Amino acid sequence: MRRGRSQWSVVSKSFFGLGLCAALWGHWASSAAAQQPRKIPLVGVLGGSSASAQARRLAAFRQGLRELGRVDGQTITIVARYAEGDRNRMHQFANELVNLHANVIVATATNTVIAAKQVTATIPIVTPQVGDPVAAGLVASLARPGGNITGLTQLSPELMGKRLELLKECFPRVSRVAIIWNPGSPGSVLAFNETATAAQALGLQLQSAEVRRGDDFEKEFSAIIKENANALVFVRDPLTAFRQNKVVDFSVKHRLPAIYDNRELVESGGLMSYGVDYSDLWRRAAWYVDKIIKGKNPGDLPIEQPTKFEMVINLKTAKQIGLTIPPNVLARADKVIR
Repeated sequence: MRRGRSQWSVVSKSFFGLGLCAALWGHWASSAAAQQPRKIPLVGVLGGSSASAQARRLAAFRQGLRELGRVDGQTITIVARYAEGDRNRMHQFANELVNLHANVIVATATNTVIAAKQVTATIPIVTPQVGDPVAAGLVASLARPGGNITGLTQLSPELMGKRLELLKECFPRVSRVAIIWNPGSPGSVLAFNETATAAQALGLQLQSAEVRRGDDFEKEFSAIIKENANALVFVRDPLTAFRQNKVVDFSVKHRLPAIYDNRELVESGGLMSYGVDYSDLWRRAAWYVDKIIKGKNPGDLPIEQPTKFEMVINLKTAKQIGLTIPPNVLARADKVIR
């Protein structure tokens, strides 16, 4: 009997030892797992223009994410790539973001959305400011996009007409308006058609200054002067946005009243702008990214249209080129640079 008890004691101790080891191992494994860094979502930003041109908007996007508890470098990682107007680089960077296994790709405009769509049908794509996504064949409808694309559109058909109206109101003698645009951009084609319709209604002649490559600008600048255009409208896309400061310098040098779609160009010396508050769109785009990371299907999230617009006037530029802005227009401006 003594021998049996001794054997039982040894066996009991062995099982106890094994149990203790298992418990300690479980505790160690749990602690190690707790100490492993959680996978941080990766958001790729695919820009068609330059980092400087998108800086204000990307800052608004980061702010929108912060308001939702997502801080770049801590709880989310943002990787931005800018093609600087080069379509080949656009597709190259789209592929790069796919290979980085981005959770979401934020594509900044129609061309970049197209580039992203061509390389992935599974990674969600959010756009803060696409032109007309339905006409471009990117989504089925604004209400139910389907597929992997959603976000916000800058589509607001009355904007081009409103810009021409402002030019005519400020400078009644304007009769021939040049429009600088890229026929290779779907959103720009839509903007040109809207402008042509509005120009006809206002009794204005429209001079089409088409730029398909970077070296087209100087040629079209010469044509604008030669054909005596007395005002200018500028349509941005990745190609033209990369050279937008050249357009501003040209209009000021030749004393042409020009109207743009965003305040950045007016702050850098342009005369006036009327358009969507792009920072507001980018801030809202953060909501889409947050919802998708939490598991929402992008195809089920309706694409929103802009609700906030702004007019900015640069009085220093007006004085420089010898123009006077009517007081009633100044009173309606959201910002006046003096």
